[in-house]
Amino acid sequence: MKTITIAVDYDQPDTSNAAVAGVCSTRHAWARVPVEPTPTERAALKDKIRGLLKAKNAVMVSHYYVHPDLQDLAEETGGLVSDSLEMARFGRDHAAQTLVVSGVKFMGETAKILSPEKRVLMPDLDATCSLDLGCPIDEFSAFCDAHPDRTVLVYANTSAAVKARADWLVTSSCALDIVRALKDQGQKILWAPDRHLGGYIQRETGADMVFWNGACIVHDEFKAFELEALKKEHPGAKVLVHPESPADVVALADVVGSTSAILLAARDMDANTFIIATDNGMMHKLRTLNPGKVFFEAPTAGNSATCKSCAHCPWMAMNSLAGLVHVLEIGDHEVHVEPALGLLARRPIERMLAFTAAQKMAQAAGSLQAHLGAA
Repeated sequence: MKTITIAVDYDQPDTSNAAVAGVCSTRHAWARVPVEPTPTERAALKDKIRGLLKAKNAVMVSHYYVHPDLQDLAEETGGLVSDSLEMARFGRDHAAQTLVVSGVKFMGETAKILSPEKRVLMPDLDATCSLDLGCPIDEFSAFCDAHPDRTVLVYANTSAAVKARADWLVTSSCALDIVRALKDQGQKILWAPDRHLGGYIQRETGADMVFWNGACIVHDEFKAFELEALKKEHPGAKVLVHPESPADVVALADVVGSTSAILLAARDMDANTFIIATDNGMMHKLRTLNPGKVFFEAPTAGNSATCKSCAHCPWMAMNSLAGLVHVLEIGDHEVHVEPALGLLARRPIERMLAFTAAQKMAQAAGSLQAHLGAA
């Protein structure tokens, strides 16, 4: 496996950009997390948001990792709870002219790239992502220039500028299939930014890959030794792991997959107890959809150890009901992507969407042919 190391210390951000320095560390992000409202305040905020969404012809899309209130409210008002790309695709296809994205900045940018004619708002524009922060465009462009013979694949968790530099965008649900297809064509891959996800894909496909050295602060903290101990405490439990986790954690999994794959596995597997190695924001949807099953969080720190995320993204936690009310009333916190940049960033996204659409059509045709043959 070929690895290029470009280290970024998330808790010591580049302070040359004073506007973002305050939110480039987990410490500062946690300090920005709003106080939980009282039950009375929560009910009043939800009622206000429902009215504002209707009055503003807006639809709300929320990621699986944000607060349960924001997930429930999105679904109650005709919106969506999903992963980042499905959020953007839903927003593109919805009739509403205003999209309210509860998540982190790259999700709002992706929604704007796919819906440039629409207004995209976020509860807090400072809600970012360690993978996005750890892949600045100037350094990434230099990395690409150093490997001109490689096809550039970037993960969804990147800025619009990084997407614009890529040949393909991928998500954790389609990355394996796209890399396999490119490998079959003899292409060599430059992968960014998550080294764990890239390593997993390389192990599964055998593709010739070089990696940017980024990591998600949530998944990077899952610990294999402690996970093994938790498995011994619950010997019948199935372990569901997101591939952004370290290799020794992935090796302990019964299922490795995206957030959607984890949801499907929890629903379909013949088990009652599960250990989940992804952001604990997923627990709300898992427990809602599987009320008779038990879910445990995978460990993020051992004895006397500390964690930066403790299985939850601090930037996701910055999203709040009060922030939604503010952005809908005031209309600020709007996501802007320069049009020329948006066009460049859209190309790798559309390439991925075309690939996955063609794949679904082929699978459907195969299923139909198998059915006709059986008949």
